[in-house]
Amino acid sequence: METMNSLFVIAPYKYEGLWVFDDPAAGLSKEPFIAGIDTMIDKAVVNIPHAERGFRAIFSAAPFPGSQFKLEWRREEAGGNWYYGDQFKMEGWLCPALFKYFQAAPREIYVKVEPKK
Repeated sequence: METMNSLFVIAPYKYEGLWVFDDPAAGLSKEPFIAGIDTMIDKAVVNIPHAERGFRAIFSAAPFPGSQFKLEWRREEAGGNWYYGDQFKMEGWLCPALFKYFQAAPREIYVKVEPKK
């Protein structure tokens, strides 16, 4: 049985007007958030000073203490997956980079956002 992390951490920031993140261990550089996820991030980080310079996002397929947002899987499209965020009353698309973290698209993704220390 393959063991996988249950909690992941990325540090999104704004680049050329888009929310992006780098994860050298996963082979990702300036990987963009688009198609609604960018708008969800805008709303999620409204109380984080200078979030555009970078903030910490912790995420998991399982609930964890301190998680603030839950995204619910809706459907697959174009190699990625659409998720609905009830707090935001909208859907957003996560690109195939999702599979760098999960073997299959999780039914739910729990997220906590916080300032970088």
